[in-house]
Amino acid sequence: MRRNLMCRVFGAVLVVFFLVAAAAADVKLPGVFGDHVVLQREMPVPVWGWADPAEQVTVTLGDQSKTATADSAGKWSVKLDALKAGGPFELKVQGKGNAVQLSDVLVGEVWLCSGQSNMEMTVGGVMNKDAEIASADYPKIRMLTVAKKTAMEPQENSSGQWRMCSPRTVAGFSAAGYFFGRELHKQLDVPVGLINSSWGGTPIETWTSAAAHEAVPELRSRIDDLKRRAASYDAEKAKSRYEKQLAAWEEAVAQAKAEGKKSTARRPQPPQDPRQSPGSPTTLYNGMIAPLAPYAIRGAIWYQGESNAGQAALYGLQLKVMIRDWRKLWYEGDFFFLFVQLPNFMAPQKEPVENGGWPTVREQMLQTLAVPNTGMAVTIDVGQANDIHPKNKQDVGKRLAQWALAKTYGKDVVACGPLYKSMRKEGDKIVLQFAYVDGGLAVRDGEKLKGFAIASEDKKFVWAEARIEGGTVIVSSPQVGSPVAVRYAWANNPECNLVNKAGLAASPFRTDDW
Repeated sequence: MRRNLMCRVFGAVLVVFFLVAAAAADVKLPGVFGDHVVLQREMPVPVWGWADPAEQVTVTLGDQSKTATADSAGKWSVKLDALKAGGPFELKVQGKGNAVQLSDVLVGEVWLCSGQSNMEMTVGGVMNKDAEIASADYPKIRMLTVAKKTAMEPQENSSGQWRMCSPRTVAGFSAAGYFFGRELHKQLDVPVGLINSSWGGTPIETWTSAAAHEAVPELRSRIDDLKRRAASYDAEKAKSRYEKQLAAWEEAVAQAKAEGKKSTARRPQPPQDPRQSPGSPTTLYNGMIAPLAPYAIRGAIWYQGESNAGQAALYGLQLKVMIRDWRKLWYEGDFFFLFVQLPNFMAPQKEPVENGGWPTVREQMLQTLAVPNTGMAVTIDVGQANDIHPKNKQDVGKRLAQWALAKTYGKDVVACGPLYKSMRKEGDKIVLQFAYVDGGLAVRDGEKLKGFAIASEDKKFVWAEARIEGGTVIVSSPQVGSPVAVRYAWANNPECNLVNKAGLAASPFRTDDW
């Protein structure tokens, strides 16, 4: 009997040993890889993951095989040689104890899609959504939506699932990302992979690393402030305060119900460590950007800026710093970075010039085009006065794709609408010159030009008369005998109609720095 007991114990120990050994030996891939994945064509493709320290791992795709040895922390990586567009393939990762095999792998163009709610907004919320969903039969377009996660330090892994585009799946895709990818797919005739890492209501600083903030004097205070808030945060006191607020809210709701009324009291939000808030600097970079690198991408598209309108003058610096930060993280050089200039929103313009955060953010974006390999989609004509989430994401995606097709892929298409280039005075008139006139300037709907204001040295802007002459716009006003400055579409929701012959809207601008 004793002998049987010892045998059973020994057998159980062996089972545990082999289970632990097998678990320890499992080779793993990060969450950015999975079935239906799209790999970037025409550049080396990093594949990485984890295994036992010193374990040999072999990655095979088609007729390529690459081998690596895990380091002392169990990390390994290989780089597949540049691939041509095509597929489907199988990607196999073989370790000593197990193998991971991915099916339906395509090779094509991969773009990262990030920002706040207007990037997060899905196809299920756009105009003509029923028709768009019904026609979305594009099995070679794939999207990975990165699970939302905040973190205090850069993470090594994220979660999500690659999905093929179809009428069953597309309603949950990022709309701006999907319409961008759809245009690329149609024009390039290659598979397109879209990695959607976005979170509504978030400022740009949460998507940028602590190191990038600390390296720039104007931004370092954001990290210092976060450290101060974190140091003074008392979890127990915050919890106690929340519980009292919740009890008071529940009592107000119950009382309103008893009186046959609907309560207007707002439910209190649970407390959160500032270092874990999606609105705090670095937290989404750590949780939702860092884990994606060095996955091979062609570039990134960005739709954000609404949450930073309160400190708009700083936005251009923040955007430049973030672009540099992401490029450093990926080690791909100056990959393409395209962004959406904020659309028209809020009450329609009444005065010649209406200063505010949104016009300044637009200007900061326009100035960011000085950074190499950047591009901008002008959307000043596709917003909605009463909706911060305009439903016309079709034009947003297409205009992002216009720039990519022209600049990234060298196609013979117009990159964007007219961008202000220079001015000169001619008596009582100002002559404006533009880039990207592409066939000439035009007036949308054939009406008289609108949206121009002019001022003398007194800095008092008045509505201006404007006309197109060749590739220039001539601006004047009988009220301004000696003009020195012009502004165009300088308001939250301007009335403006300058386009090029391709029908693409001109960007808002100003010639002064007042």
